[in-house]
Order: sequence, then C-alpha cells, then structure tokens
Amino acid sequence: MLNYNVRGENIEVTAAIRSYVEKRLGKLEKYFTNTAESTAHVNLKVYPDKTAKVEVTIPLPYLTLRAEETSPDLYASVDLVTDKLERQIRKFKTKINRKSREKGIRDFDLTVPAADANDDSKEEKLDVVRTKRVNLKPMDSEEAILQMDMLGHNFFIFEDAETNGTSIVYKRRDGRYGLIETDEQ
Repeated sequence: MLNYNVRGENIEVTAAIRSYVEKRLGKLEKYFTNTAESTAHVNLKVYPDKTAKVEVTIPLPYLTLRAEETSPDLYASVDLVTDKLERQIRKFKTKINRKSREKGIRDFDLTVPAADANDDSKEEKLDVVRTKRVNLKPMDSEEAILQMDMLGHNFFIFEDAETNGTSIVYKRRDGRYGLIETDEQ
C-alpha cells in the first residue's frame, strides 16, 4: 500500500488535489504484489507563468521510481507523471523478470521500501552542502544504467553483483555510458 506525502510550493494542497493525486498514483499499486508500506513523495509547484510542475519519487528495493512533468494544467501534469511512472515500472519489471528467468530466480517483487541510492547535491566553493547515505544494492551494470536513467541522474553508484565490488556507471557527453570499477584489495 502506498502512503502519500504531498507538498505544495506556491500552491495550497486542497483535499481535491490530494484526492486526485492519490487516485491517479493508486493505479500503480497493481504492479506491486504483497505490497508493504511505501511512501510516494509528491511535490507540486506552480510557477509565476501559471505552469504546474509535478515531481514524484517512490523509493523501492533495487529501484527508486522518479518522474517529473510540467504543463499548464496541474491535473494534466499528475496524469503525465503517472503514465511515465507506469512505463518505468513495466520496463523495469520486464527486464528484471527476463534476467531472473535466465538465472532461474523467481519473479522480482517490488514491495519493500529501500534507501534512495542517488545523490543530486551540487558543489559550490568545494563546500559539502549535502550528505546522503546509501545502501549499495547488488546489480549488474545494465540494471544500474536503467536505475540511473529513471532517476534522471548522470551517474549511479552500485555494488557489482558479479565482483561484489563498488562500481559507478555514468552518462558520457556523447550520450553513451561509462563504467568505473574499483580495485578493492
């Protein structure tokens, strides 16, 4: 079952808005079996030019679902974000289930919340302005790239399932991907 943390910037989150967000995001619950408690963090922003931006982050094990959309209509932005998240879930489950069948593992179950494995902090004057702790999840580089793309980040740190070492995938300027493997002794 999803819990909802709905925040508004430059907008009051009315009961009608909250109800609409919960109804639309509630459609995603059909993809989770044996659903444990998970929180959908929803941030609604309205800009001076009257456009509305909706950001949704749902931390799950091995995956953090994240999407954002901006449009002139707040409700349309909620619809677009829900559709984007649904596509991400289907893509991820298809890929994981295919890999699981190849390895003889049962279908992957998206049920338990996990720590957010990303860092979107920015540096100014070499001052650390944000610290984030992450639990590295074992996965291969393809799964890490998928996770990185879903988060909209340009790098992702993970534990390589084959070597048990810490690795980093990153997006190169030419649009392709790079992999950094550590030499842990």
